[in-house]
Amino acid sequence: MASQGHPIFDDNTVSFAERMARSQSFDRLFQEGMGLVEEAAGYLDGLGRAESRALPRAAALTYATESMRLTTRLMQIASWLLLQRAVNQGEMSRAQAATDKHKVKLSRQGTSAASEAFDALPARLVELIGQSLRLQERVIRLDGLLYGETQVVTLLPGATAVERQLQELRRAFSPA
Repeated sequence: MASQGHPIFDDNTVSFAERMARSQSFDRLFQEGMGLVEEAAGYLDGLGRAESRALPRAAALTYATESMRLTTRLMQIASWLLLQRAVNQGEMSRAQAATDKHKVKLSRQGTSAASEAFDALPARLVELIGQSLRLQERVIRLDGLLYGETQVVTLLPGATAVERQLQELRRAFSPA
């Protein structure tokens, strides 16, 4: 039965978040995440290293700090993506992944540099940081949908369960 247009869910409710996590959308998210890890590593070990040496002392310190934050953020994302892929491939259950999630510290981690210091960084580093922040937000939203840490969504009267799930999926997979 439904009350005022809001459906009541039972044990037969389909989790669109889980279906999405097992879909081509997740595969694309996985590829994007791992590709970004490789891109960042290549940049930081190559051109980025040369660019950092050419920076003034204060900017070089900001570069070091932000490159470490970028690396940490990407390792968190990669760990979460690998954990989710293990679930998708049947190597572990969703419940087991939820238990093991404490090993993957997935948290919002922005930049720490003041605006003027951040503006002095090489353009490629700034671009990689921006990409990683957007990806981090998408992964955190999907994690919340999958493991029950989502915000409550208020729907207009008459909204269906499908509309609610679609709203959650749009938030999870929309580029932030």
